[in-house]
Amino acid sequence: MSDCLFCQIVAKEIPAEIVYETGRTLAFRDRNPQAPTHVLVIPKQHHRDAAELAGADDGLADDVLKTAHAVAVQEGVAEDGYRVVFNTGPGAGQTVFHVHAHVLGGRGLTWPPG
Repeated sequence: MSDCLFCQIVAKEIPAEIVYETGRTLAFRDRNPQAPTHVLVIPKQHHRDAAELAGADDGLADDVLKTAHAVAVQEGVAEDGYRVVFNTGPGAGQTVFHVHAHVLGGRGLTWPPG
C-alpha cells in the first residue's frame, strides 16, 4: 500500500533504524519509545491489524512472534522479561494500520498497562 507508513519503511522509501530482518518480517526502533527497548515488529506483507494477521497466510503470525523473541534476545531483555503488545483498532490505541507488535523491555513493566 503506497500510503502506508510501514509499507514505505519495508520498501526503504522512509528511513528507520532497522534492528532485525527476515524474509517475511522487519523490526525497527519506535520513534517514540516507551521503554529503554521499544522495537516494532511487522510483517513485510500488509495486514491492517492483528485480527487480519490471524486469518492470513500460514505461519505469518508465528513469524512475527518469533521475530519479536529474537529481537528481545538480541536487545538483551529476554532473560529479565519483556512485553509484546498488539494494539488492534483505534479503541486500543492503534494509530498505524499495518499490524505491528511492540517489543518493550529494559525497565519494570507494571500491570495493568496504562
